[in-house]
Amino acid sequence: MEIEMETEKTRGGESEESERRKLILLEKVKECLSQRQDQRREESPLVWAMEVVKCLKSLKMKMPSPDLAEILVSHLCFDNNNASIWKYAFSLDTAVDDACRDKIINSADAALQLSRTYEVRLSELGQLLVLFFFTVFVGLIDSTFDDMGLQIKSSDIQEGPFGTDNFQDMDMDSRGDYSVERNEHRELLRKKNTIMAMEVLAKLMESRKAVVLLRLVHFNMPVKFHGLLQRLWFSEANKLASSSMKPASQFFERFSANIRNVCDFEYQLNKGQLVWMLTDIRQPHKRLSYCNSESVQSACWAPFDIYLEHIMDGKHLLITSGVSMLTETIMLLQVFNRASWQETFLALWLSALRLVQREHDPLEGPIPHLESRLCILLTIVPLAIANIMDHEAKFCSSSLQGAAKSGFIEIDGHEYQVDGKGQTSRNNGLISSLQVLGQFSGLLCPPASVIGAANAAAVKAASFISNSKSARGGSVCGTHSDSYINAGGNLRHLIIEACIARKLIDTSVYYWPGYVSASVISFIDLPPPQKSPWVIFMEGTPFSNSLVNFLLATPAPSLAEIEKLYDIALNGSVEERSVAAKILCGASLSHGWNIQEHVLHYVVKLLSPPKPSTHTGQRSHLIDYMPMLSAILSGASSIDTVHVLSLHGLVGEVLFLFMVFTPRIPEVAASLMPLCEVFGSFMPTSSNISSKGDEPSIYMVFSSAFLFLLRLWKFYRPPIEQCLTGGGAIGGELTLEYLLLLRNGRIASQNYSAQDEINSNQVQHEYSSDKPEYVDFYPKLRAWYCQNKSCIASPLSGISTGNPVHEVANKILNMIYRKMTKSGSSSGNSSTVTSNSLCGSPPSTAEDPCQRPMLPAWDVLEAIPFVLEAILTACAHGRLSSRDLTTGLRDLIDFLPATLGTIVSYFAAEITRGIWKPVPMNGTDWPSPAAILSAVDSEIKEILAATGVDFPCGSSGQSPPMLPLPMAALVSLTITFKLNKSHEYIHAVVGPALENCSSGCPWPSIPIIGSLWAQKVRRWHHFIVVSCARSVLKRNKVAVAQLLRSCFSSFLGSLNDSTSLLTNQSSVSRLLGTTIAVPGVSPSLAPGFLYLRSCRTIEDIQYVNGVVIGLVTEYARELATRWTGMDSSRLKTSQASLSHAAAKAREVAILGASLLCLSGGMNLIQELYLETIPTWLLSSKKEKLGEVSAVSRILEGYAMAYMVVLSGSALWGIGPTPPAWALSRRARVVGAHMDFLVRVLEGNISLGCHPATWKAYVSCVVGLVVSFAPAWIQVVKLETLRKLASGLRGWHESELALSLLERGGVAAMGSVAELLNVVS
Repeated sequence: MEIEMETEKTRGGESEESERRKLILLEKVKECLSQRQDQRREESPLVWAMEVVKCLKSLKMKMPSPDLAEILVSHLCFDNNNASIWKYAFSLDTAVDDACRDKIINSADAALQLSRTYEVRLSELGQLLVLFFFTVFVGLIDSTFDDMGLQIKSSDIQEGPFGTDNFQDMDMDSRGDYSVERNEHRELLRKKNTIMAMEVLAKLMESRKAVVLLRLVHFNMPVKFHGLLQRLWFSEANKLASSSMKPASQFFERFSANIRNVCDFEYQLNKGQLVWMLTDIRQPHKRLSYCNSESVQSACWAPFDIYLEHIMDGKHLLITSGVSMLTETIMLLQVFNRASWQETFLALWLSALRLVQREHDPLEGPIPHLESRLCILLTIVPLAIANIMDHEAKFCSSSLQGAAKSGFIEIDGHEYQVDGKGQTSRNNGLISSLQVLGQFSGLLCPPASVIGAANAAAVKAASFISNSKSARGGSVCGTHSDSYINAGGNLRHLIIEACIARKLIDTSVYYWPGYVSASVISFIDLPPPQKSPWVIFMEGTPFSNSLVNFLLATPAPSLAEIEKLYDIALNGSVEERSVAAKILCGASLSHGWNIQEHVLHYVVKLLSPPKPSTHTGQRSHLIDYMPMLSAILSGASSIDTVHVLSLHGLVGEVLFLFMVFTPRIPEVAASLMPLCEVFGSFMPTSSNISSKGDEPSIYMVFSSAFLFLLRLWKFYRPPIEQCLTGGGAIGGELTLEYLLLLRNGRIASQNYSAQDEINSNQVQHEYSSDKPEYVDFYPKLRAWYCQNKSCIASPLSGISTGNPVHEVANKILNMIYRKMTKSGSSSGNSSTVTSNSLCGSPPSTAEDPCQRPMLPAWDVLEAIPFVLEAILTACAHGRLSSRDLTTGLRDLIDFLPATLGTIVSYFAAEITRGIWKPVPMNGTDWPSPAAILSAVDSEIKEILAATGVDFPCGSSGQSPPMLPLPMAALVSLTITFKLNKSHEYIHAVVGPALENCSSGCPWPSIPIIGSLWAQKVRRWHHFIVVSCARSVLKRNKVAVAQLLRSCFSSFLGSLNDSTSLLTNQSSVSRLLGTTIAVPGVSPSLAPGFLYLRSCRTIEDIQYVNGVVIGLVTEYARELATRWTGMDSSRLKTSQASLSHAAAKAREVAILGASLLCLSGGMNLIQELYLETIPTWLLSSKKEKLGEVSAVSRILEGYAMAYMVVLSGSALWGIGPTPPAWALSRRARVVGAHMDFLVRVLEGNISLGCHPATWKAYVSCVVGLVVSFAPAWIQVVKLETLRKLASGLRGWHESELALSLLERGGVAAMGSVAELLNVVS
């Protein structure tokens, strides 16, 4: 208590002392004023100001003094005002103590209500200055409007800082009535005030410091700055309607132009520096000449080609949908390349066309083919463009419309010029790109399989023109036997139709010159129109064989046909359901590019048919849909269809949140799980355990659903391997839990956004896809899932006699043995398999040898690992022949095809453990590859050598070749499978698993397995050899480094060529190739193509970071060396020549960033930021060939900075509102990297690289982030930004320092204001 009383007493004393000082100061001010009024009228006000300052010092009061400011405001009128005294009342002194600063801020804030108006907490004098200035600036504009009699009444325009009260009736002198003279005087004052306000505004806009303050509001308070733009639009809208605006119209026009130039303001500080030339974004980029296909293969668009080819690897499903990622890539490259939308869209179309032409004659094999590539060109690309257009439409219809009308808009931190109607140039750019596309006839040549579709598209356009001319109206699409008319159709006709279908363009494009031949239009008039079979179907005609065959082979023309098929598949007769499902999965899915996303939607919905209201009983309603489900599973599980599903989306989210695409693969997984649970738990009978003809069986439906589900993630890989390679939610591999997490996350977001919406027409059917799904909801599936992970992670543990699993395993072994005995292939001692391996009891002889056990599928799968252990152990000990082992495995799959999943998992795990002895592949015990093994070895070596990889292939002198027993058993089993279309779902599981298992064995295993398969399927020979060549790179670091070097040299030119680096056009065609294979010719792969097909299997992916960094720095230094060594002094000293060298360095960086992003994704780029780049900067480097020039070191730093910023932008986005996962990762990684740069700048860490390289790297990283990714800056700590800016100013990079700080958010505005002294 005593302490508190003492404290209060002290505070009271301080308060009294403060009041005493203020009184003394007040008296001093009054004394100065009285002296001025008496004898010192001619004396300079500076003398009085100095006397006041002397008084302040004598009273030990600091400056700036809030007490003096309060006195001046309270006791001075305008007659006594002068600037000299005010200068000491307010000055932006950063050394002011906290109490004085807070008092100043609070005083100003209380008077102007800045915190309330701008919704910020003021903590710095600089912030106060910025907001005070902007408040006065907007207040002057509003006051001017008010004086002109203009009232801003629109609800879209924000209220001014001083409110909207009308002061016309205010009277400061209440002693008399108004007179005519007084009103006239008031009007004169009003006009004078208007003129003075405009003069003050004009004066302010002449100040560069004022422009900086406005830029701060523009960057960090866009909504408030938008209010200023709205006022300018208001003035433009009223300049003709209001007579009072006419005299001031010229002023407001100039003023509006000056405000718009705020965003383009240049500090013009230290402009002669080389680093500035590299990072300056205001230099207009050289426009590309689109006169031939080679010129548009500029490296700045290479990420399009690289990404599109990368996602064609069907062995890896995409984590993010192709539409989402392509949308992000389009926006990213358009910003980084500073390109027009015509250039951007044209580059995109050409990349997609090259993708199609690359597989004009595809290799035969179990991989995605032309269907998937055409899906990219005609569905994914148009959807991505529609995504971008949709974002524009939403923006233009939002509250920012006024800003768009004012002349420019800002999207995600970047300004885009717009026309007077508020529309950007995107739509015009798309139309122009499609017009120019017609010049590339070589790329537009359609593959043989789509010539008919291309001709049909051309005929449709000709019919439209013909009908318009004859005034008949409407189109005759699908008539005149379209596919048989040679209408000169090409891929551009299909692209145009895809764009029209998504309302990106309209049918006026049909009238473009040369789009349709005049001869085709005249031919259309001759034959009478024919009724399309799809029209017949829509009229209600029952299915017939001819009608069904046509509907299977021809895509549906619109969504209405698809909706009717869906309804029949659910509600038709049993036969009609199956037929409708087959038609849905036919050409409408594979070639219905204009409606493909809708077809996929209904196909996925059919996997979860609703429970009819009439259904009763305990049996699941899914059993009643078995024929339809069998047809859907068969049609949707083809290799191309699953890949198309993947392209359409694992994640239904776009980084810019333009449109929401329903995720396909997670929906498929959630739909397959109940099918597996129901059909796997159902006890089969003799009538439904096996298929007869086309009739589906319980086992077949379960197996189709189960194997389909397994294909959605790498079920055979151990959990530890998934962790090491970045599996799960962050890396490139998927798990079942993560698939469900994606799906449930989308359901939750949709439910949240629609929780208040009620559909009055809601159907009674309950869709399982509307609810969250978890593995725990399905006990049988969960039991198998846990058992599978356990078997992969560790060897099986024995089971006791009498266990139900033991009994089932015995029944399965008895079935296998009986078939061996019946076929006469038994080795005579196979009966010991069961007795010795499981329980010691002999097989039962009471059962019918031909009878198969009637067991639920889940019970069979649970016992399969123990069956496999028994027969594999028996074979290893000679109790079971290799032929009987293979026959037994094949009998298992014939009995229940779903057992293939467990067989693959078990053998993959046993191969990894390495405990089984190798067996001879001699043609007696096991199949022999000897006939073509040497030829396959040689072809593998040739393919690798063509890509610059020197790998010593060979069989290591083994004779006969050897394979581990599980590997020999697995490959011997797989070569017994049939190769018809109905077994494609089996090959889709076997192929990736077999490749994964073989790469885990010693090297000769890969050509041995490849040779065995090539002997079986001769038409797959080239595909198999290419697959073998890919597997070389999984563990061989030397081969990886050689291939990466070949990628750089093929794209940029060889370092050994003295001229190619600076003179050659960088070529995507050399990097990825123009074609994968030519019929009848051995495949010769381009380096980039081989790397993209191999990079996701490289085990030590972190090694790639170091190799790519080494190549980027090496090429950048060599570029600079050759530039400085040019013979021509004119070229050597010209800025154009240096710009060319810098452009080539950017190409190096673009290639490096593209390869890194696709090789290791987010984890690899995070390591690049946090470990690889810091290590590179801190490590000393020994130069090989003498002294390296300063320009070489600068270009080296620039190339590294560009690669770092571009790679981060590609993965985390450049906008301010990416998804939460990207935002948090971006903030953490970018912040940590900036902290590292600051620690080096402060001298806390010693550099190993050359100072010129370090300076170039830091300056260019900051410059590129400021230019292309300003949203990154706001996630960096303010203290880090200040220290980084301080370091840049120490390098005389003041403009860069200011640009960095002014984008640092509201908290950093004060720091910029404190640096205004550097702006002249």
